[in-house]
Amino acid sequence: MLNSLIVVFRESLEAMLVVGVLLAWIARQPDPGGLRRSLWAGVAAGLGLALALGFATFAAQSQLAGDALEKFQVGMVLFAAALIVQMVLWMHRHGRHMRRELETRAGHAAGALGLGAVTALAVAREGAETVVFLYGLGLEGNGGLLAGAFAGFVLAAATAWLVARGARFLSYRALFSASEILLLIIASALLAAGVDRMIGLEWLPPLLDPVWDSSSLLDDSSGVGRLLADFTGYRARPSASLLLAYGSFWCFSLWRLGRATPAPANGKV
Repeated sequence: MLNSLIVVFRESLEAMLVVGVLLAWIARQPDPGGLRRSLWAGVAAGLGLALALGFATFAAQSQLAGDALEKFQVGMVLFAAALIVQMVLWMHRHGRHMRRELETRAGHAAGALGLGAVTALAVAREGAETVVFLYGLGLEGNGGLLAGAFAGFVLAAATAWLVARGARFLSYRALFSASEILLLIIASALLAAGVDRMIGLEWLPPLLDPVWDSSSLLDDSSGVGRLLADFTGYRARPSASLLLAYGSFWCFSLWRLGRATPAPANGKV
């Protein structure tokens, strides 16, 4: 539930902030009425595209069985992990300029139709990412997936409202910085699940299994240990291949975050 809450919160908040930025830009235009209707049509189109991706994903799974289904599911888990990393890195570099970039795109759009297309693509991207992330989390049997997703959406709506109201105590950058680390932790858990699946299918050698056994201290099959396993990828009896993949993931992610660090800026978004 916690994983889906964080994922949906982050993705929904991004989409809502995009819409908020464009609405603020529209309000400054000479004839905002038609542009505003086009924007909401773009939002509806973007949501429709994301739902279509969701239906296509489940339809594809329903047509597969045996090894083909296993390959599809492993691929989706690893793709979800990679997509989270890509999204975090992109927002880390470009997030502080998001308002200016959106307003520039809106200004260059060919009237109401162009603005609707810009909105649809932005919303569809966030929605499509959410579909992939939730599908990957669902494959790992995370309980309370829908409840967490709903809570994340409600929390994102409340946060976007506070940002729009100019809440002094709410820093957009600090909020997204914290969510970056949480999302990378979720991505590492998805990677661990994918590596476990590949070892179980004998697509990847375990090298040494297990490297240690901490189940007597913290079992990963129940209680706090299970929560850590779902959220962080903790394993009480990890294989050497899993540890290598886990270590490589964090070295790469932190290295790329360091390289993508934007120049410091004062103020809140």
